[in-house]
Amino acid sequence: MPSLISQPNTELKGTVRVPGDKSISHRSLMLSGLAVGESEITGLLEGEDVLATAAAMRAMGARVERVAPGHWKVQGVGVGGLMEPDDIIDMGNSGTSTRLIMGLIASHPIRVTMTGDASLRGRPMGRVTVPLASVGAEFSAREDKFLPLTMKGTDNPLPIDCTTPMASAQVKSAVILAGLNTPGITRVREKVATRDHTERMLSAMGADISVTEEDGHRVVSLVGQPELNPIRLEVPGDISSAAFLLVAASIVPGSDVLIENVGLNPLRTGIVAALKAMGADITVLNERLLGGEPVGDLRVRAAALKGVDHLPVDPSTMIDEFPVLFCAAAVARGTSRFTGLEELRVKESDRLAVMAAGLRANGIKLEELEDGLVIEGCGGKVPGGGMVETHLDHRIAMSFSVLGQMAATPVVIDDASPIQTSFPVFIDLMQSLGAGLSL
Repeated sequence: MPSLISQPNTELKGTVRVPGDKSISHRSLMLSGLAVGESEITGLLEGEDVLATAAAMRAMGARVERVAPGHWKVQGVGVGGLMEPDDIIDMGNSGTSTRLIMGLIASHPIRVTMTGDASLRGRPMGRVTVPLASVGAEFSAREDKFLPLTMKGTDNPLPIDCTTPMASAQVKSAVILAGLNTPGITRVREKVATRDHTERMLSAMGADISVTEEDGHRVVSLVGQPELNPIRLEVPGDISSAAFLLVAASIVPGSDVLIENVGLNPLRTGIVAALKAMGADITVLNERLLGGEPVGDLRVRAAALKGVDHLPVDPSTMIDEFPVLFCAAAVARGTSRFTGLEELRVKESDRLAVMAAGLRANGIKLEELEDGLVIEGCGGKVPGGGMVETHLDHRIAMSFSVLGQMAATPVVIDDASPIQTSFPVFIDLMQSLGAGLSL
């Protein structure tokens, strides 16, 4: 468990690319695993979370092969063709893999047992087991909601019409994926639109899927039992990974960084709008479409950030980026108030509590709310000097790596290994730009 030391070095400058989008990488492996024929994926994120998805699909019969770095081929089994694995599936730290694959299994007559690392075993699964039980799946879980979990899919799946109780792309996608091998029409209604990578990819693969508005809800309708066509997909860079560079280049004086080929799905770009609301200098260049997803290059230059009392974006468009935004708020001038973030308490860690503890350890004054944080910015360098406990959370580790670039005394992150789950080249990439990071 190597610790990581973050401290100022020089301004950040250069042109870089971040690894492939994690959400799209997961879905590309799952859906190509259900296609008829061979799919080819380039730019795939090869972090531990996505590798867990690859291993799970392989265990259920798909042929998943790595041809070269980021270049993968998948021979699908067809919708309805998943096989019962020979052993327990270890999902590592990946909540996305776990919940979405549970959706796939729900409408296949197979029994699967899933487990994960200590962090994943502490994350509740009830939000997906409840709707998937309505499809016909059966579950046996620790305390009825935690991994290890055994589920038995049904050979007589029922199409359901459900409304998601919270803004969650994972819940929506799990139900849609269950609907793939279910006769009839499956519908998911959401009050707040969440990332739509599943819908876009299924449409590109030939599924009969539509999105409409009804009584103030976004309604996704899928006609079950399609024959999915194989795909040739280039995965764009992950905006959630780019967020760390956006904040770092914004807060370190003199910085000027160009991040190429970033996915700019409008349901994922809240971090750009949030930083701009705080005064960030971010320009979108070379906008285009890549595999049905909007993509562009982001140029970010250092700017004097100010606190913000109300963000002009829905939290669902940047839920994973709040930890590093909290670090931006710590450096900004004035007080920032972030609310409506209950979802952060059930991520890889309780991100509100863990971020509050780490910020306080580094001299930041704040108030922890039930659903958010109120952060008093330093208007420049933060005191630093604290030890941050990551609680096995990759975004906590990377967020405080960014904060340390504006710390009067080095910030120490207790464990750098969680970074491997989503951004394996993070430390090297940051160092190449000029950041002061050392193991």
